[in-house]
Amino acid sequence: MNREMLNEYKNKEEKMLLAQIFDKIENTNKRNKIEYTDFLDMSQIKLVQNFINKQRVNDYILTGGFEEAERKIFIFYPEKFNEQVVKKNIPNIIQIIRIQLPDDLQGKYTHRDYLGGVMKLGVKREKVGDIIVDNDGADIIIDKEISKFLLENLKELTRFSKSIVTLENIQNLRNVEIRKEELEIIASSLRLDNIIAELARCSRNKAIDIINMERVFVNFQVETKKTKQIKSGDIITIRGKGRFIIKELVGQTKSGRSILKVEKFV
Repeated sequence: MNREMLNEYKNKEEKMLLAQIFDKIENTNKRNKIEYTDFLDMSQIKLVQNFINKQRVNDYILTGGFEEAERKIFIFYPEKFNEQVVKKNIPNIIQIIRIQLPDDLQGKYTHRDYLGGVMKLGVKREKVGDIIVDNDGADIIIDKEISKFLLENLKELTRFSKSIVTLENIQNLRNVEIRKEELEIIASSLRLDNIIAELARCSRNKAIDIINMERVFVNFQVETKKTKQIKSGDIITIRGKGRFIIKELVGQTKSGRSILKVEKFV
């Protein structure tokens, strides 16, 4: 591996993350032990994936507990290890905190309520993976290191004081249903700022503010160029508004505005 490749990255946060990745891979080979990252978001995953591809690293697993997870960890292992053996070790790395709500609270809590409760206890966001919310409660995917702490402290929060909180094996994760809503939007052009204005249902000036605040991701990478042309197949994430897939450019109105078919994750 070549540490000098880190000099190609000018963004300080990206460089720090990749330096940590580099060290974990080095430790894996030197100490013959498994190393793993915190939970990474989609843009970080893409960054790390590109980096380790350049470094020609093949001995790793990327997992978030289920295939469609948005937040995942990289597990690096020595060459002499068997991948199937490493996969069997995943329950020793990530686990589930299951919250079962009492009858009078069922259907009233959202993803924000569960994540907010965990964060209120001082847990770092990178120690928490996806949160699978259902009517009767939620499964919170976590780093095993914080499992005992959450098990002992979540019920101290008022919102969960009447709930049943248990620690579960990641293999017992509740069924994940990926739901999408089909939309049709009409934008004055395929420029990013115009598309964001329609997806976020705001003015173009407000859309530009959202872009400038680095809240917009195109294909899991931060995009700050308001004039970027959007095309069919692009995945657009707007922090605080949701994730969208541009499915099809349907056509144009008589005035020349673009009609697009969009899927929104709900």
